[in-house]
Amino acid sequence: MKKTLFYFFLLMSFSVNAQQYTDYLGAGHSNGITVTSSSEQSRPNWNEFADDENTINGKGLDARLLETSRFLAQATFGTDLSYIKLVSENPFEDWIDAQFDLNSPSMGALTSSIYNQALDMFVANGGNADDYFGPYSLHFQYAWWESNIGNEDLLRQRLALALSEIIVISWDSGLGDYGVGLGDYYDILKDNAFGNFKDILLGIALHPMMGGYLSHYNNPRSFPNTNIHPDENFAREVMQLFTIGLHQLNQDGSYILDESGERIPTYDNNDIKEFAKIFTGLGPAAVIENPYGVVAEFGIEFYFAQKDLPMIMYDAWHEPGEKRLLNSFVVPSGQSGMKDIEDTIDHLFNHPNVAPFIAKRLIQQLVKSNPTPAYISRVSAAFNNTKGIRGDMRAVIKAILLDDEARSCSWINNPSQGKLIEPMIRYFNVTRQIDLDNQNGLNWNVGFNFYNATKQAPLAAPHVFNFYPPNYVPNSEFADANLEGPEFKIHNSASSLAFVNEVDYWTYPQFYSVLNTWDLGLEDTPLDFEGLKYYAKDSEVLINQLDKLFTRGMLSNETKQLIIDAVDPITGNDPNIDFDYYRVKMALYLILISPDYAILK
Repeated sequence: MKKTLFYFFLLMSFSVNAQQYTDYLGAGHSNGITVTSSSEQSRPNWNEFADDENTINGKGLDARLLETSRFLAQATFGTDLSYIKLVSENPFEDWIDAQFDLNSPSMGALTSSIYNQALDMFVANGGNADDYFGPYSLHFQYAWWESNIGNEDLLRQRLALALSEIIVISWDSGLGDYGVGLGDYYDILKDNAFGNFKDILLGIALHPMMGGYLSHYNNPRSFPNTNIHPDENFAREVMQLFTIGLHQLNQDGSYILDESGERIPTYDNNDIKEFAKIFTGLGPAAVIENPYGVVAEFGIEFYFAQKDLPMIMYDAWHEPGEKRLLNSFVVPSGQSGMKDIEDTIDHLFNHPNVAPFIAKRLIQQLVKSNPTPAYISRVSAAFNNTKGIRGDMRAVIKAILLDDEARSCSWINNPSQGKLIEPMIRYFNVTRQIDLDNQNGLNWNVGFNFYNATKQAPLAAPHVFNFYPPNYVPNSEFADANLEGPEFKIHNSASSLAFVNEVDYWTYPQFYSVLNTWDLGLEDTPLDFEGLKYYAKDSEVLINQLDKLFTRGMLSNETKQLIIDAVDPITGNDPNIDFDYYRVKMALYLILISPDYAILK
């Protein structure tokens, strides 16, 4: 619509030291300004109308809304447009502070509760209670999804998943039968996400699920005569993957080099052997009810151990003597086994590598694959000392999410900017950002089809190195540009096409669901297009709405035009065909499979 706009305003005079104004055209109001236009416009079947005042009061500008959409894409699993608008009204730091004040219900307890509820449903449907297995990974999945749709603790849940992809255990292993243990392990990450990193390290070191996964549960001291030596698995991975990495680092994440220009290892095989001695003597704190008379003691099978209580020390099975660790640190002889572990966790926690190592991995999880050394250094500084505290996760989170490199639009076109969003995050976005037609009142989801398609689900990494290594280089173009692309490790011809097929299913809510349960007689939950159908009257309006939700204002003109060209022909007068439904389906399908959505910038 064309308008002829006449307006007059008074320019304030400036002194030599010019004042900085925040009150300007587009800043949010039009006080003292008269706007006259040739026309105003309203359109049939639309609630909105064009208002001449909106040309200067800022209401027609979406910049802040898109900035907020981008921020929440980094800090959450996705939010709807009304939430984005709400967060946009205040500084992002205010939202972070409010999130810090929110607690979360126990995932372990919820897994147990959901199992009991599911068992009752199974029996009510004619099943035999003895035939219903659990709680196992299925019930953990139900609990995870129930916790992450309609919840308020958005940042805590996002950090928990990020930490779970750094400090890995997996139900795609011998742990799959222990749902409550999976939930309780997740609680360690979630409940300490706003606490101190040292508490996370100690919590995972003593957790029976980690003990079962990396084999320091029932890890005995040395018996040389029978060729029994401490297992080295956890000792190796707690250094390589959870804290310090393979090579010595500067605060900015760059490698410290020796006189020959070579990287300097952080540890060697002898160090692993010494660390392995530390993590001996840990066993079950309690056992599950059993008819065999099994009681809690060192050496009982992992099956019997209660999986939601920290392991305890059985000193008779702990390696005696001093242990010589990194940088000439000595754990003295004669201490209790638990004191050895506490001293060792403290020793690792204070290693200079921890800050840059964890800083880069969290940045990669939340913001971008290739943070600059300066960005890593700023986050490392927050980890090393914020108000005299080392390892303060709140300070680290703020340093990551509020940094200029995360927030400034000047980085958008930089080749190093952005990251490929891993498939399961894109899945979560869909279920959180589009309305759900939920008939059963539950948000349980087994995610079986999606897992088969992409091999991704919470706590389902194929190995301790996560779904993908953090330093993966996809091809020679990345290598030549000295760039990493971790998530591209799981982006291939099979997984990418499988994701496209999943999107096709989700966007046919008449026939397919996004949330599915297993053998409980519940109605599955499809998407609900009713809210979006309102915008489908105009393809550009519809696509602009989806752009705010999924592509954060980054939808390219080329992609936008392709979607418009696909949507516009879907029209007609047949009363038996819901054309708006199919217009929404086409637009949503195309935007969800676009590179504009897959890449977060």
